[in-house]
Amino acid sequence: MRLGVLDVGSNTVHLLVVDAHRGAHPWPAHSEKTVLRLAEQISPDGALRDAGADALVKAVGAARTSATDLEVDDLLAFATSAVRDATNAAEVLARVREATGVRLEVLPGADEARMTFLAVRRWFGWSAGRLLVLDIGGGSLEIAAGVDEDPDVAVSLPLGAGRLTRDRLGTDPESLVPPSPEAVDELREYVDSLLDPVVDRMAGVGWDRPVATSKTFRTLARLAGAAPSGAGLWARRKLTRSGLRQVLGFIRHIPPAQLVELEGVSAGRAHQVLAGAVVAESVMRRLSVDSLDVCPWALREGVILSRLDRLAPV
Repeated sequence: MRLGVLDVGSNTVHLLVVDAHRGAHPWPAHSEKTVLRLAEQISPDGALRDAGADALVKAVGAARTSATDLEVDDLLAFATSAVRDATNAAEVLARVREATGVRLEVLPGADEARMTFLAVRRWFGWSAGRLLVLDIGGGSLEIAAGVDEDPDVAVSLPLGAGRLTRDRLGTDPESLVPPSPEAVDELREYVDSLLDPVVDRMAGVGWDRPVATSKTFRTLARLAGAAPSGAGLWARRKLTRSGLRQVLGFIRHIPPAQLVELEGVSAGRAHQVLAGAVVAESVMRRLSVDSLDVCPWALREGVILSRLDRLAPV
């Protein structure tokens, strides 16, 4: 069957279309995305601004049209942190549904962590042993660990790169001045404080293979010397804590407007790289992780696999 996954994330609205059946590798047939940075479109009262809602309706409508043109059999549409946490989420979801006919399912943070964990488990297989999976999105950080396809622990924290850039660094994408050392240090302290209860909870959870997913981790790994995207899906990529510290050491001195000049850094997320690096360094340090394998599959693939698992055997 042809499945479409419409992922309304904190940074992008991404439509992924795959041809797949139960028990098979889901092969991408089409991918398109629109950068909205919804995590940065939240007003002081916690509501998604009108401009953000307008852009969301337009992007979802365009994705729906593409899915129809591509003869998608089933469109799985979901929203994550930015919409989930908006105080006007119900109104925004109703508006999207009325204007486009697409009913967005809001994924709780823990379910987001579980779906991502499932994708990583399927990618690496049972030989990977107990997995630790880290995912930094635009609005949240997901952490999951376990030995089965459903993790023993799955948590979500409001430590996304876009959210922290907006709330803690106040970074303007066009700024020619890097955040102050004090702002970066305060951000690290804030991240550490939110990680405290998770570190305590993970104290009795072991793992054999720590893994990272998401655009943020892939960008940081590239900056630390991992293979570029052009090397293909199957290229092995790692991010070490020592390499991450070096990356953090130099990007904190680069103005946001100039970060896009670094190889592997996308224009839409360049100003978020510093906040993402701070979160990555903190979680690796606090969980005593020296090296992460970077997995190309993440939440969207987890949603697809979960849907295929529910199909009746042929």
